[in-house]
Amino acid sequence: MSEKNNLSGTEKIKMASQGLRGTLKESLLDAHTGAIRESDQALVKFHGMYLQDDRDRREERSRKKLEPLYAFMIRLRLPGGFMTPEQWIGLHHIAGNYSTGTIKITTRQTIQLHGILKSHTKPTISAFNTMHLDSIAACGDVNRNVTCASHPKESPLHEEIYQFAREISVHNLPKTRGYYEVWMDAEKLVETTEEDPLYQDRYLPRKFKVGIAIPPNNDVDVFINDLGLIAIIEDGVLKGYNFAAGGGLGSTHGNAATYARLGSMLGYVPKEQALKAMYEVITAQRDFGNRSDRKQARLKYTIDKMGVDNYRAEVEKRCGFSFEPARPYEFTSRKDAYGWSQNHEGKWYYALFIENGRVVDESNYPLKTGLLKVAETGKANFRFTCNQNLILSDIEDGDKAAIEQILQEHQIINSTETSSPMRKNSMACVALNTCGLAMAEAQRYLPTLITKIEPLLQKHQLQDEDIVVRMTGCPNGCGRSPNAEIGFVGTSLGKYNLHIGGDRLGARLNTKYKDSLDESRILETLDELFGVYVQERKSGETFGDFSQRKWIDGE
Repeated sequence: MSEKNNLSGTEKIKMASQGLRGTLKESLLDAHTGAIRESDQALVKFHGMYLQDDRDRREERSRKKLEPLYAFMIRLRLPGGFMTPEQWIGLHHIAGNYSTGTIKITTRQTIQLHGILKSHTKPTISAFNTMHLDSIAACGDVNRNVTCASHPKESPLHEEIYQFAREISVHNLPKTRGYYEVWMDAEKLVETTEEDPLYQDRYLPRKFKVGIAIPPNNDVDVFINDLGLIAIIEDGVLKGYNFAAGGGLGSTHGNAATYARLGSMLGYVPKEQALKAMYEVITAQRDFGNRSDRKQARLKYTIDKMGVDNYRAEVEKRCGFSFEPARPYEFTSRKDAYGWSQNHEGKWYYALFIENGRVVDESNYPLKTGLLKVAETGKANFRFTCNQNLILSDIEDGDKAAIEQILQEHQIINSTETSSPMRKNSMACVALNTCGLAMAEAQRYLPTLITKIEPLLQKHQLQDEDIVVRMTGCPNGCGRSPNAEIGFVGTSLGKYNLHIGGDRLGARLNTKYKDSLDESRILETLDELFGVYVQERKSGETFGDFSQRKWIDGE
């Protein structure tokens, strides 16, 4: 088990927090700073928030002898990424009243708002609460937002699997009422800290992510999760799930002991036993995970230290039953089904492309206003995808024309239809100006870079290829750059490591090809790679598969 005598500072803060309460109430009352106490900065993550500051303004404020411009990012807990039109309307106005105004769709099917001042945190949380939304456990060392295949057209059993994602989320919530006491001034019911059989007073060594995929589409990137569940459907019946454990994409530049990893297959579990198996995968990580070094604390390191077979055996001992051999499945896609489609019930869905998940009105593209107009009809639900896009869903046949007219008037259909395949298969993390870990730009730069790559695709007649490209401002992996055919990882302002060779379906990570390239070298290198690819590829061979064969394996 983890070393008890060498706990990290964060572990000590968690254990002394009295159920994640800490001194958050006192921190919020301190009007002398826009920040909160250092120990509370670790605890506030469990409430779905990060303390950040505007890095674009650090130097200016330092010259004026002012503290950094502190603000909070708040992230919602939305298992499976579902929101009603009434909730979207409320979110629209909360974003306008308390945040920068931009609604950010994340890679885990939820929403986050940036730029919320300390004095606005409680009003924001209270406003979400009136809409039956919360941010509990959206961040922190707990089970975070549970992702699930986003599009109901994928399977008639989508609703059953989506409801299981919701069940997992509720089942694994921390038992503390501290969230309500701190943010909504709820009365403390008891003086002692609540009993929490799952998290105890330690919580988990690090964050824990669960995702559920419905073959043949791996739109959730199931293998990058700490625990990935693959739905096994036979003869139109959900039988159970294959469990893959130990995925995670974060690493640290220059630290070979940290690395990206895809999940290892533990085996198959019938659906009646799936919740128990999932629970014990988490308890084993709770008890065996590294609590002295947070860089080695994710489940992927626990499994590599113990070995897959030993970890499986530990989980089986706790479950009281064994994993069966994994059942056959096949992934044939990892992308969103853009445009209109109809499911087995005859309901309509429109999947729209939202570049890097940023819902905002721009001078020539009133996206945010258009989506508000859709929500105000009350005729479409909102479903978020792990590719940072949005599906307007559950639209009745008689309402489709009205929704389409709004989408046309606000140029939403045009934006989706005219964006290139590479752009629609791109993704970037937030990075600058708010992320404290970012070494380079990501979401503010990738659209510009793709605009400069697109002529190269035209030159080599690759403009119709669904090449997956992702960018992160650091090696932490939030934009899933290690699991792309082309991955960019920021090393410093304007420079990126270039990674190639990931597969198109999410079952193979890429490999670093060149270090710290600036834009001109990125474009020069891709021009060379595309040229070789079109000359030497096999029939049907994707860019990622060719890159792996040609430049990584060196055939």
